[in-house]
This record gives sequence, C-alpha cells and structure tokens, in this order.
Amino acid sequence: MKDLNTLGAVEAAKLIAAKKLNAEKLTRACLERIAAREADVRAWEHLDPDYAIEQARQIDRGPDRGLLHGLPIGVKDLFDTADMPSCYGSPIYTGHRPVADAASVAVARSAGAVIIGKTVTTEFAMFNPGKTANPRNPAHTPGGSSSGSAAAVADCMVPFAFGTQTAGSIIRPAAYCGVVGYKPSFGTVSRAGVKLLSDNLDTVGVLARNVPDAALFVAALSGRVNLMIGKPLAKPPRIGLCRTYEWEQAQPEAQAALEEAAHTLARGGAKVIDVTLPVRFAGLVAAHMDVLNFDGARALAYEWICHRERLSPRLAEVLQAGMQCSAQRFDASLATARGCRDMLDEVFADCDVLIAPSAPGEAPAGLESTGNPLFNRIWTLLHVPCVHVPFTTGPNGLPVGVQVIGPVRSDAETLAIADWAHRHLA
Repeated sequence: MKDLNTLGAVEAAKLIAAKKLNAEKLTRACLERIAAREADVRAWEHLDPDYAIEQARQIDRGPDRGLLHGLPIGVKDLFDTADMPSCYGSPIYTGHRPVADAASVAVARSAGAVIIGKTVTTEFAMFNPGKTANPRNPAHTPGGSSSGSAAAVADCMVPFAFGTQTAGSIIRPAAYCGVVGYKPSFGTVSRAGVKLLSDNLDTVGVLARNVPDAALFVAALSGRVNLMIGKPLAKPPRIGLCRTYEWEQAQPEAQAALEEAAHTLARGGAKVIDVTLPVRFAGLVAAHMDVLNFDGARALAYEWICHRERLSPRLAEVLQAGMQCSAQRFDASLATARGCRDMLDEVFADCDVLIAPSAPGEAPAGLESTGNPLFNRIWTLLHVPCVHVPFTTGPNGLPVGVQVIGPVRSDAETLAIADWAHRHLA
C-alpha cells in the first residue's frame, strides 16, 4: 500500500469500511507528514496531535458514523470550533475560544471526520496574507484566503480541508497549489458559525486532491448525496470555451492552459464551442468589488470601530473604500448581478459547462500577496458552481489549470463533468 497520508478520501473511506485501515493509523500518517513538513509549509494555525489521535480512537471504537467516517480534515481558521481557538487570521482574536462549532464543522464531526487542526487563513479572509508558503515552491504564495487548506492538501497532510470563497479564495489557492478546489453553488453549505465577510458572496467549499473527494466532502456537509461521483458520464459533455472579458490580463501560461484544455477535451469526445459572454457581463468585476467592499465594511464594523489600530493597513484601506461606497451604488451592483444571473440560461444554451481561467497564471513569487482573484470574481457573484482542475505547469514549473463552471444548482452535473475533464487532462 502507498503511504497512507497520500490516500485520497474516497480510497481511504473504502479501506476503512473494509476494515483494512482505521482512523488512528490514517490520522497518525497525516500527523507524521505534518511534523516532517510544517516548518517549511506553515499551513496550520492550531494543531493538537494528541487530541487528533484521541478523536480517531473514539471513532474506531464506535459504529460507522457516515460519509466522512475516520477521515482526517483541516478546518480553515475562519470557522468556529468549540474545542480549538478560532482567530480568523487576526490578532484581535488571538486565543478566542467559541462556545460552539460552526454548523458545517459540527456536521463533519457527526459524519465521522477527525479534525486535525485549524488551517491558516488570511486576515478575515481578505487579502492580507498569513504565514503559509506554497508547498510546490516555498518562495511563492499559496494563494488565499484558504491558504493553509490548499497547502495542507497539496502537501498530503490531509486528504481534504474546508475552504471559503468570497472573491477567489478556493479556486485561486487550488490553482496555485495544484489541487482541486470546489466552490459550490451559493448557499449549498451552511455558513452559520463562519466569520461573515459578505452575506451576498460568502460560500463554503473544499480543497481536495481529486474531484470525487471534493464531491464526497460537500455531499456530507450538505446532505446532497447525489453530488458524489458515481457512474461515468453517459456521453461526452458539451463544453463552452469562455475567455471572459478579462482575457487580456491572463498571463501566457493561463491562456495556453485554457486552449490546451479545449483541444484535449475535444479529442476526448467533448463538443467544444466558443462562448462569448453577453456585454452586460463586462461590468461584473466592478460590481463584485462594490458588493464585497460594501458588505465587508459592515460585516467588520465592530473590528473597524473598536480595533482599527489592530487591522492591517491593507484591510483598513479596503474597509475605508467600503464605507465610502454608497448604498445606491451597492444596490446597482446587486441589480447588475441579478440581471446577469437571469441571462445564464442564454450563456449555457448550447453547453453543459464552461471552462475559463482559474487565475492569471502561476503563483506569484513572494509571500507579501496572495495573488489576484480577477478570474474568480464574476463567477462568485453569479453564484454558480466552480471546480478547479489542475493539469499542467507554467514556465517556473508551478501548477496551472482551468476552472469548470456550471449553471446555478447544477453542482452534480458540474462535478461529474469536472471529474471527466480532470481524468482526460491528467
């Protein structure tokens, strides 16, 4: 058997169900990997190995709990946990101990997950980076805000981990670290107990190493068992090649990856067509920024009013911009988003999914920035499901891939096509 920490979640779950593996052995293997690599990757905000092993032992002593039985997971430090600190990436909350788990964490525990620890998030899931480095090359950013989750999964410390996305916080770090990222349709997984940034945008999702694992995780959290990857596609999909209105800002490796994906998937039997978004979609990036800034300034009103001196200058600047955004401008941006969502049937009229860039290119050098979420903003605002699939590298040998995007609430179909695409591309 290969190293236990490299097992995928679906693969490990089958072994546990067959009594060929138990939660404690799998948890110990993950902890050993963390001990060997954490000094370089710095993916974790909180770890308690003894407690993780005790959780695993309790699971091994009891009956099967559900879809996540015995599987180790990382929890982004944006989620409340009753038995671990929740600091939200900010010194304001150092040592903060919530009295309850976030709803999705509680569901994961009840389904049998072993909580290994809390993964690093950027400050309140915005743009000020944490300590995490990219495990593919520690001189480069892992992306954000789900920095620790993406890095931990990419480095085989855990098979999957919680992420959240308000701009590009699942898809971008997945792209930079070379893992699968799945941002479900808006509202698929409960946000109760997750530090709020934008009531109109925040979405709970997952970082994993393959699409079936990502589907398993969100199926367990949402109660939607139909999300799990089952039978192969009955026929090759119809795929729309969508360069978006931001195409000129994509670096050569991102442009090449999208074109390569289109050609490879067409050779695999997919019907691939060019899709040009309606003209109104050209305003979605600006609309997203208005919504994020306006919502963020109000969600973090307590921190802004009472602890402004403990906010990073970068975050303070964003919150100041949000305070200056008028309600009329905010409402107009929401109206733009609604209008474009109403046009999605037209966009997907001749295709089942779109493929588009996941990030401007490879992970940028340095840890001072988490990169640009430009190619994620519109899809987050549109509330559609997105799945990043890695398959190639750029000029510096760092991962590059594409995102597969489906209509709102088409998550099962989008995941199935993303899995098909990932297998053909890989």
